[in-house]
Parts: sequence; structure tokens; C-alpha cells
Amino acid sequence: MTSSSEFFDVSSVANCWKLRRQTLAYLGRPLWMGIINVTPDSFSDGGKFCDTEAAIQHGLDLVRQGADLLDIGGESTRPYSDPVAADEEKQRVIPVIEALASQVDVPISIDTSKASVAEAALGAGAEVINDVTGLEADPAMLPLAVDSKAGLCAMHMQGNPQTMQDAPHYQNVVEEIYEYLQQRRDHLVDAGIDPQHVCLDVGIGFGKSHQHNLDLLAQCERFHQLGCPLLVGHSRKGFIAHVLQDKQTDRTAGTIGVALAVAQQGVQVLRVHDVAPVRQAWLLFEACRGGMDSSPVE
Repeated sequence: MTSSSEFFDVSSVANCWKLRRQTLAYLGRPLWMGIINVTPDSFSDGGKFCDTEAAIQHGLDLVRQGADLLDIGGESTRPYSDPVAADEEKQRVIPVIEALASQVDVPISIDTSKASVAEAALGAGAEVINDVTGLEADPAMLPLAVDSKAGLCAMHMQGNPQTMQDAPHYQNVVEEIYEYLQQRRDHLVDAGIDPQHVCLDVGIGFGKSHQHNLDLLAQCERFHQLGCPLLVGHSRKGFIAHVLQDKQTDRTAGTIGVALAVAQQGVQVLRVHDVAPVRQAWLLFEACRGGMDSSPVE
């Protein structure tokens, strides 16, 4: 592990993520994945972007803030959330994807575990399938991923959104999730997926206690041994309020703190609600380390 006086050697991490049409390069800084929840019930911003035009505008704002890709979802996966029918999910996300794909150059990710939704999203211009079930919930998802050559993000979740936070338990959370992601990576590759298309996500907040989350975040470096880009989605989650001992606090500062900690460990993709403050904090962090040109912008 990296000590407090050392910084992670980013030369040891995967340096690209192949998508359907584009390739995202990791050049020693995280890629910023901006979140667009087109839902009425997401844990942090449910309802703010449920309107199609509001969601489109938010996507454009995130790109202006510096987002490298946009992750669009139409079904909340917060603890104890209710499932959404595929048709309803498509009605929420497809107009947003179509509009943004025609207006921005950054790739779009569809956050879904349903193959029919993913297929419609890819047809509308998406390049990534981000599946919180690791492509396990829908048997049609893996063949779609193989045929489409989309970028993939496979996440670990213990249980499902209705049960995952009841009593999450592990003997060794880091090693058990490492083993799961290794097996999912191998299964995807054996099915015919180019390993460079695969990104892995430890699933912060998905069937983990507060301490499980902190243990995983402290040991992100371990997961680089899997040879795939690593995505961390910690933004605004409950463990931040737990550490700060204030359930009502604004979690932006805590999100930034975690982002810097895992960026230091070479994490390639950070999925965040607030791209601008996280990106700005990282720029200053790097400037103070002497890791970038801090001359004034013309």
C-alpha cells in the first residue's frame, strides 16, 4: 500500500479504456464521469433532472465543467429502491441520450442492468454499458455486449438494491471483491469481449457497511492487479456523512476528499455528481505537488 509520504506510481495502471467508437486514455489523472439521474427517487438528486430538458441541460453543464464522459440512468439503485419497468426506463433516458449524443463529443454511458434498455441506448448514441450487477441480472446483456463492442463497466454488489444494506457481511471485503471482479473479468473475456473494453467497479455503497467502503477505498491500489481500468463511485454516499458525524451535511467536501485519496492511488475513472469542484480540487492538488503547469491561463 501507498504510505502517507509516498504517491502511487501511475505507470503501473491500465492506460486506456476502449469504448464502442472512442478510446479514453488515462494520462495520470482520473477521467471525470458526470452523473445524470433521470429519476424521481435517486438518493441525492432524485427529481432534479427527471424532466428531459433539465437532464439535457445538466449534461451540457457537466461537459462544460470538464466531464470526460456522461453516465445516464433511468432507474435508481439506492438502497430499498423500487424496480422500474424497461419501457419506463427507456422513456426516461433515450431522449436525453439522443439529444446529448448530437451535441457533445464526450462519450455517453448507460447505467442499466436491462439488455433492452442498453440496446436502445446504444442505438441512441451511447458507447458504454454500466451495469451494477456485473452483467449478471439479464441473460441477454452479455451477448449484447459482445455484439456491440461497447465499453463495459462491471460492478460488484452483494444482494440487490432491495436487500443489499440489510446486513452486508464479508470475511475479508477487499479480497472477496477482488476475487469476484477477477472472475467477472475472466467470464467476460471468455465470452468474447476484448479485455481492453472492460472497466471494473468495487461498488462503493452496494452491499457494504461504512467500514467496508473505507477499507475498499484505502486499498484501491490492490485492484490494479486485475489489469483493467478501475471506476470508483463514491459521490455523496452515506459513509461520508458517517465519517463526518453529520447526516445532514453537504457531502461535496467529503466527496472531494475521497476523490483525491483514490486519485493518488491511480484510480482511472471517478463517477461524481459535482464535476467542477472535484476537478478543481485535483488541479490544485497536482499544482501544489509540482505535477502540472500552473502558469496563468491566457
